[in-house]
Amino acid sequence: METTAANMLSPELKNVGDFLAECIPFEQLDQKELYQVAAMMEVEYFRSGHVFKSDDDAGGLRILRSGAAELHSSDDRLIDRFGETISFNLMGLGQEQPGIRAVLIEDALIYRLPEDAYQQLRQRHREFDRFFHSQRSRRVRRAARRETNPSELMKSLRDLMSPQILWVLPATSIQATAHAMTERRFSSALVMDQSPELGGKLLGIITDRDIRSRAVARGISFDTRVEHIMSKDPLRIAAEGTLFDATLMMTQSTVHHLPVIDNGQVVGMITSSDLMLARRDDPVFLVQHIRRQSRTEDLKSISSALPDLLVQWVHAGVRAPQIANVLTAISDAITQQLIKLAEAELGPAPVPFCWLGFGSQGRGEQLLGGDQDNALLIADHLSPSDANWFKALAKKVCDGLNDCGYDYCPGDIMATNDQWRLTLTDWKATVNRWMRSPTADAVMRVSIFFDIRAIHGDASLCSELQKHMLQKTRGNSIFLAALAENVLERSPPLGIFRRFVVEHTGEHEDQLNLKKRAVIPIVDIVRIHALAQGIPEVNTLARLQALAQTKTMTIGDSRNLQDALRVIQQTRLEGQVQELKNSLPPSNYLNPEHLPKLVRKQLRDAFSVVVDAQKIVKLHYRPGL
Repeated sequence: METTAANMLSPELKNVGDFLAECIPFEQLDQKELYQVAAMMEVEYFRSGHVFKSDDDAGGLRILRSGAAELHSSDDRLIDRFGETISFNLMGLGQEQPGIRAVLIEDALIYRLPEDAYQQLRQRHREFDRFFHSQRSRRVRRAARRETNPSELMKSLRDLMSPQILWVLPATSIQATAHAMTERRFSSALVMDQSPELGGKLLGIITDRDIRSRAVARGISFDTRVEHIMSKDPLRIAAEGTLFDATLMMTQSTVHHLPVIDNGQVVGMITSSDLMLARRDDPVFLVQHIRRQSRTEDLKSISSALPDLLVQWVHAGVRAPQIANVLTAISDAITQQLIKLAEAELGPAPVPFCWLGFGSQGRGEQLLGGDQDNALLIADHLSPSDANWFKALAKKVCDGLNDCGYDYCPGDIMATNDQWRLTLTDWKATVNRWMRSPTADAVMRVSIFFDIRAIHGDASLCSELQKHMLQKTRGNSIFLAALAENVLERSPPLGIFRRFVVEHTGEHEDQLNLKKRAVIPIVDIVRIHALAQGIPEVNTLARLQALAQTKTMTIGDSRNLQDALRVIQQTRLEGQVQELKNSLPPSNYLNPEHLPKLVRKQLRDAFSVVVDAQKIVKLHYRPGL
C-alpha cells in the first residue's frame, strides 16, 4: 500500500501541519508545501503581558496556537483583539503605522515563520500575499476610524451578567433540579455545597443539555442525585472580565454558561444568550431577533433602529457592499416574518407560492429610504376561490412593510396590485407580451422585473420564471435595443471639462442625485449585458464578475465598473450617515463642494467610467432598432 507524505511525518510536525491547515490563508497551500512550511516553524511560549514592539521586531509571521493578543497603536488605542489561529506580522504592520505593538492578554503558544520564509511564501502565492496585504490595511484602517468610545467587546461582565443564580445541593434529585429550572425559567443550575451568600463552594453545573443527554437519553432514574450527571469543576470567569473574554472562552471551550466569580465567590452567570443580547447591533443577531417577533409593532420597533445602526456600521469601517447585503438581509427577514404572521392569521397557503423581490432588494443592494418592489408568483393549480387568500396575504404584508419603513411603491409595483399577483403561466405570458411589444415606456417600467429574487416560499417557481425570462431576452436584439434606449436616457452628472452637473433650482439646488444619475446607470448597463448573455446573477457586482468570466466584458472593464460602483455607493452611504447625524432623513443627494478633494476626484473618475460604458452599450445594442 502507498504511504502518503503526511503519514511519513513525525507526530510533532504533522500536528503543526494539521493546525496550519485550519488557519487562513494557509489552508490554500497544497499538502506538500503546508508541511514544508510547518517544518520551518519556530515554537515560542510567552506569559500573559508580554509585549512585541514593532520598533525592534525581527519580523516573521506569528500564529497564535493558543492564547489571545491585542494590537495597540503608538498612542495606545486598541486596534484589534484576536485569539487562536489568527496570525500577525508586526514588522509589516509597523511600516504602515510606526509604534504599533502586540500585547498578550493570555499565556500564549506561538508558531513563528521566519521573515525570509514568510516573504518567499508571499512571493510564490498571490492570494496568500493579497490576504496579508488586505489584513494589514484592514487593521490600520480600523485604528484610523475607531471612535474614542470603548469597543462593544470591552463591555464589563458586571454590566452584562445576570446576578440571579439558581443553585442546588449535590444531593438534589435530577427531577427536582429540572423542576426548579423550569419553574424559574433557567437553562442551568449551579451545584454548590451551600448558598452563595454564605460563601458556598461551586462544585459543578447542570444544564438543559446535561439533563437530556446524560439522564433522559440514558434512561437514568430521575430520583438520581444531580451530582452524578453534573459537569464537575466548571469553567468560570472573573467579574472584571469583558464581553470579549467571555466570547473567547465560550468559543474555545464550546460551553454556553459561565459562572462569574468575584473574590472567589459566585456573583452571577453569563450565557451565550447574554452575549447575543449584548451585541444586539450585530446583523446576525438582528435577523435572528426579527424571526422571533410575533407582532408587526415589534418588527417596526426593530426597523426604527436601523438608522442608528447604519451610522455605527459605517463608523466601524463596514463598506457599502457589505452594508447593502446586511440591510437587504434585514429587509428579507422582516418580509418573511410578516408572511409567517399573516399565514398564522389566514391559515396555510392553499397552493405553493413564492414572494418575489425586485429592484434593489432583488439585487441585494438595499440602503435606507427605499420603497417596496414585490410581487406574488403562485403555482398554476390556483383555483378562483383561493385567489382571495393571496390578495389578503399581499395586503397584510405590504401594509406591514410600509409600517416598518419600506414605503409603498409610487409605481404600484407591489403584490397588492392584481397585475403582479399571478400564476406561473400568467407570469410567463406577461413576459412574452413584453418581448413582443417592447415600447420605450413599457421597457422603462418593466426592466425592474428582471432583477428578480425569491424572498419566501417555493424558490423553484422563481427559478422557473427567471429561466423563462432569460430564454426570451438572450439574443433578442429588438428588446435589447429598446432596453438600451432606457439605459442611455440617464447619463452621469459630468459635463465638459469634467465639471459636475448639479441641480440648478428647487429643493436640491447645487446637489447631485447619486442614485438616479450614478448608481442606476451602472445597474442598467450591467443588466443589459447580463440579459443579453442569459446570466442568472442579479447582484450588480456578481453580474460584472460573471461577465468577465464569460469574456463578454474584459477583466479591466469589469473591474473599472465594480470600482466605480463601490466609490459611488460609498460616497452615497457616507452622505446618508452625515444627514442622519444632522437629524435629517437619508437621501440620495449631496453637494459635491462639501466633499473632500480626493473624493471629488474619485467621483469624477467613476462617472467617466460610466460614460465610457454607456458608449459601449450604444455601440452594441442600438443597431437592433
